[in-house]
Amino acid sequence: MNRSGSLLFCALVLTGCASRPVSAPLPEAMPPADALTAVVEGWYDEMLALNPLTATFVGDRRYDDQLGAFPGEDHEAAMRALNGRYLDAALALDRDRLAPRDQLTLETFLRDRRLDLEAERFPRRTMPISQQGGVPLLLPQLGFGLQPLETIDDYDRWLRRLAHFPAWVDAAIDAMRAGIALGVTQPRVTMERVVPQLDALIVAEPGDSLFFAPVAAMPADFPEAERARLRAAAEKLIVEHLNPAYARLREFVANEYLPAARDTVAWSALPDGEAWYRWLIAVNTTTSMSAEEVHRLGLADVARIRGEMEDVAREVGFEGDLAAFFRHAQDEPGFYFDEPEALIAGYADIRRRVEEALPRLFKDLPQADFEVRPVESYRARSAAGASYRAASPDGSRPGVFYVNTYNLKAQPRFGMETLFLHEAMPGHHFQGSVQRELTDLPRFRRFGGEVAYGEGWALYAESLGRELGLFTEPMQYYGRLSDEMLRAMRLVVDTGLHAFGWSRERAIQYMTDNSSMAESDIVAEVERYIAGPGQALGYKIGDLRIQTMRRRAEAALGEHFDIREFHAQLLRDGSLPLDVLDDKVDRWIESVGGVRPQPSRDRRSR
Repeated sequence: MNRSGSLLFCALVLTGCASRPVSAPLPEAMPPADALTAVVEGWYDEMLALNPLTATFVGDRRYDDQLGAFPGEDHEAAMRALNGRYLDAALALDRDRLAPRDQLTLETFLRDRRLDLEAERFPRRTMPISQQGGVPLLLPQLGFGLQPLETIDDYDRWLRRLAHFPAWVDAAIDAMRAGIALGVTQPRVTMERVVPQLDALIVAEPGDSLFFAPVAAMPADFPEAERARLRAAAEKLIVEHLNPAYARLREFVANEYLPAARDTVAWSALPDGEAWYRWLIAVNTTTSMSAEEVHRLGLADVARIRGEMEDVAREVGFEGDLAAFFRHAQDEPGFYFDEPEALIAGYADIRRRVEEALPRLFKDLPQADFEVRPVESYRARSAAGASYRAASPDGSRPGVFYVNTYNLKAQPRFGMETLFLHEAMPGHHFQGSVQRELTDLPRFRRFGGEVAYGEGWALYAESLGRELGLFTEPMQYYGRLSDEMLRAMRLVVDTGLHAFGWSRERAIQYMTDNSSMAESDIVAEVERYIAGPGQALGYKIGDLRIQTMRRRAEAALGEHFDIREFHAQLLRDGSLPLDVLDDKVDRWIESVGGVRPQPSRDRRSR
């Protein structure tokens, strides 16, 4: 999840307006809460109309036949105008006349718009794709649950949306050529991964295409004439438009972009790259921490976790140093499944145990369901070990906890409990679903989010394992430490790569020396940080801040501390910047009868 949630990753271009824009001060007679609503909902309406994919993902079906998100200079100018106009309108509001919850909304909205405007100095449009994502890899997923396909009209609108892809490719190629001219490209080492990803989406027979599969699975109650028409339309689209567009993009990447791509991996090696990376740290951590501070924090946490891992090794009777224990964890056959189906099925028992225990720690349980699925084959080789896709807002499509079965040696049994806690319950699915079910929140908060909050919460959720009755065996707790180590190493490696001159190989070696992760996972992780700097920092920064909030509340409230109410305070206002969440928790402590803690120097600095 990024600052505005993964949905807003697709909000790349503005092409029109949906509602009357805010262009003048709001009437003074308008109640403060109504004025705030007019600003934030007005911005959101315009943003949705201009970003059709985002609209679909948040349940707004009006633009299902449009693609949008075309990279280009027009987008940057339109974004600058949109955000500047609404920032001015928000600044005109009187914060002191707003209720506390509305103050949270205003503070978050102002921060988001300011960061968006700061980003205009960086040519983000010139790198619209990477091995980690972008429209070319997202498009096949639309027909597998991201875009509802239940009626004939749904299918027609989906096909019309796909028909815009060739124009998107042309715009992306133009943007990447502009990036080459500016010296702003993705590293060659990561873009080499894109070529086989695109190859997998180009097929000789339309019936073998991922874009045909949804048509082959259309509802049985469609009239046969309509079924035949949709099949023919899909085949024509694949042969005449999608295949050529993917082939055109593939040839450009292979023959023009890769030879011009940079040999460096550091974001700071780009023009204005040091400032760009500082902006990415601010966006993804919601703090003013420097790269040096993040790096030192990571080194200290890696050392602490290594000590706990050594304790586990002694507890299970292992003789040897930690490096030997890592090899043991990698090589012991009993730690791994032989079949992908067994791995997926293994999560059923974990789910049952966790769901039975959740009421001990939580008052508010989400209504949305979720499924566990393997990562699709076309993206499995370079995908992360696990990920989560949110449920649809109306509950018609469940959330999905994706498990990468490409390499079963990267999915040890001892890591399953922790992975479930992080991606499913009470991690991403739990928190994200609770947030989307807060129908009284403004939509930009209900469907958006801060990386440091969302990923910090999911990592904090892992720490609740013992309180939920998990980690009863030492190796299961080692799995918890292993995942925590990954997040601590990210602080070191991301900053090492982008601020301190680390090579890809040094980053891989550092993670090899400090974990029992499979080599394929380590390579995928490092290349993820190279292509998308900063995002990986939010996990540990967010977790540490939430852990600090809990210790502060426990110390201030003593026997009056209620873990269920503490979690409710963290969840009931959705995703917030960490400093805003800090203040909210302190106000709650004071309201319960505790002494409001004095902010530390670190907290005051943000």
